Amino acid sequence: MPYLSLFAAAFVAATLLPAQSEVLLAYYLARPDLSVAGLIVAATIGNVLGSTVNWYLGRYLRHFQDRRWFPVKPREMERAERIYHRFGRWSLLASWAPFIGDPLTLIAGVLREPLPSFLIIVTIAKAGRYLLVAAFAFAWL
Repeated sequence: MPYLSLFAAAFVAATLLPAQSEVLLAYYLARPDLSVAGLIVAATIGNVLGSTVNWYLGRYLRHFQDRRWFPVKPREMERAERIYHRFGRWSLLASWAPFIGDPLTLIAGVLREPLPSFLIIVTIAKAGRYLLVAAFAFAWL
């Protein structure tokens, strides 16, 4: 159950909904009965799939961006779009970052980033973040 709950927390954290998964990962890492690799893989897969939801939203829902319910504010969209245009697909390496990462994954969909390259770059970024979280967690344990 810990792997599934971490997967779910990471999935939600990667969507445009406000959530955090790093604290839950650190908590589970303190449990010797759980696999470190399994936890990192569960968190990474959940986070990448959540980012993929953003990609699909960007790809198919941009025409709703002026609606009040649209999950990304116009300023966030503009900022993410500037970064994406400046650095191209490599800006997705920042998809792990708070505040800008989720809009970047949405912009990737809006700007029609091919799904295979999106998945590769976002997986690298998200796995890197969880590896760093694990390293910091073990430094504190």
